[in-house]
Amino acid sequence: MALRKKFPTFANVNELKTSIITQTDSLPATSDSNFFHSRRLFELCRATPRLKPYMVVVETAEGRVVAHMLAIVRYRTSWFPPYLYSHCRVMGEGVYDADISRETLFGTMLEALRRKLQNRVLYIEVSNVSQKMFAYKEFKQAGFFPVHWLSIHNSLHSRTPEERITDKRLRRIKKAYQKGLTTGEVTTPEDFRQFSILLRRHNILKPKRYIPDDAFFHGILKGGGGRLFVTKYKGHVIGCSVCVYSENNTYLWYAAYRRKSYAFLHPDILTVWHAIKDAHSRGYDHIFFLDTGLPYSKSRFREFILSFGGKPVSTFRWFRFSIGWLNRIASWIYHD
Repeated sequence: MALRKKFPTFANVNELKTSIITQTDSLPATSDSNFFHSRRLFELCRATPRLKPYMVVVETAEGRVVAHMLAIVRYRTSWFPPYLYSHCRVMGEGVYDADISRETLFGTMLEALRRKLQNRVLYIEVSNVSQKMFAYKEFKQAGFFPVHWLSIHNSLHSRTPEERITDKRLRRIKKAYQKGLTTGEVTTPEDFRQFSILLRRHNILKPKRYIPDDAFFHGILKGGGGRLFVTKYKGHVIGCSVCVYSENNTYLWYAAYRRKSYAFLHPDILTVWHAIKDAHSRGYDHIFFLDTGLPYSKSRFREFILSFGGKPVSTFRWFRFSIGWLNRIASWIYHD
């Protein structure tokens, strides 16, 4: 039987100090195993226009970090459709290193973040929590409401990707490669230029889909915890994706493809397939597909992702609007 790791114990959470840090030189030493709550992502966001990171830290009186959570404020503008607002997103519940209820510590950090950002952002969004009912009471107490969501991931450790994908998909992949498609990492400035253009054009009519400034992807390309991939045909990029790595898992964060223009080549299939194969070849346990969406009875995108052998998991995505009456209406609409 594995020995349980010994954590420091405290009488209650009131013995701890909670602070919110926005400057890199003020960050204490924290674990970097979780990319979405790491110093690396904090610095990457600090260097990216229209992104501002907030690291919520819980410490002992001696300055030892027992929990931390990274929140990222995104400043959004557009001429068409016209809008101007900011919102905050937290991906996952944070990192913990103390013998106190994770839910209790999370509730403390969430309340500190809510107070800090109240009336500064239109809404706060918390996604990709590890368990559906994690901190349910704490979310409700902080005024958040849950929206049913679907999470999809592929296991990479028990069976090969070829054993999980449908035969029809595998035949299309082989034919596409035979027709001259290539897949690989972004390695040249021209690759990056075409990657950026495709990613933005693909998402231009998706207001909910936030695409950061190129500085963010340059940071990932230079060693920011992930890789950029492109699918090419005759030198032209017709598919692209962004994968990041955290706790021995791969996360497909962004993807775009010219599916209609090159329908006979299936760039959407090749792009996702390469991300899966690359994660498997590097020995990661799972690949998670972020932002797969609401659990509609019919979803072409969801069925597309599931055709690679993934597993759908029902979860919650939590929201809180800073405008009181708007939050009350949304809470009533999405009451569970």
